[in-house]
Amino acid sequence: MKEVRYFYVPQAEAVDELPAEEATHAIRVLRMSPGDTMVLMDGEGTFYDAEVTLADHKHCRYRILQKNPQQKTWNRPLTLAIAPTKMMERMEWMVEKAVEMGIDDISFLECHFSERKVIKLPRIAKIVVSAMKQSRKPWMTRLHELCSFKRFLESRPSGHLYIAHCYEEVPRVSLFSELQRLPAGEPVTVMIGPEGDFSIDEVKEAVKCGCVSVHLGESRLRTETAGLMAVSMMQLASCR
Repeated sequence: MKEVRYFYVPQAEAVDELPAEEATHAIRVLRMSPGDTMVLMDGEGTFYDAEVTLADHKHCRYRILQKNPQQKTWNRPLTLAIAPTKMMERMEWMVEKAVEMGIDDISFLECHFSERKVIKLPRIAKIVVSAMKQSRKPWMTRLHELCSFKRFLESRPSGHLYIAHCYEEVPRVSLFSELQRLPAGEPVTVMIGPEGDFSIDEVKEAVKCGCVSVHLGESRLRTETAGLMAVSMMQLASCR
């Protein structure tokens, strides 16, 4: 049985041609030709069964055979706000896995102990597309530019906001226990600090602004591991 090929095509119903990068992959790598079938993902929750109508060295056109709207398996908007690691490869790995598990938004934080002050969103966006296709999830994870911890708090996202940290002098509760108590539909954001954690002043400021102080368990985790743990907990507590 021939393997089904998936392609990311924003506004797939409004156009009839794969984006340039996807077209190159379809024609030069997969050797697709007219009559071959594929599945398009629009990034907004819909799959489209489609058939190739033209394939040349630059273009891959299609016609839609069937529209298949999907429903998310999680019941609320989920956001991870995380400080990038010094080694960007670790953060890219985390983003890939977080998208495979299911996350609506990823924001990047610049904190007091941050060692990385610059990120390249276009590169991360490509990883998001690849992970979206790999996991067969037709929703595009939204990426947000690196911003300061203070600015993120000032523009406080809607819903429930949690800050995970390792300071014993600041009372903490279990993130998973807190998430399990929430009604369906209420947005959730979990903040994860850099290598070395948030500063104690950042934690206190976040709590003052209404964030719930939480822990992810007894183990002390790397930043990227903590990010994935938070996404896992959000997913498990938000299953339909």
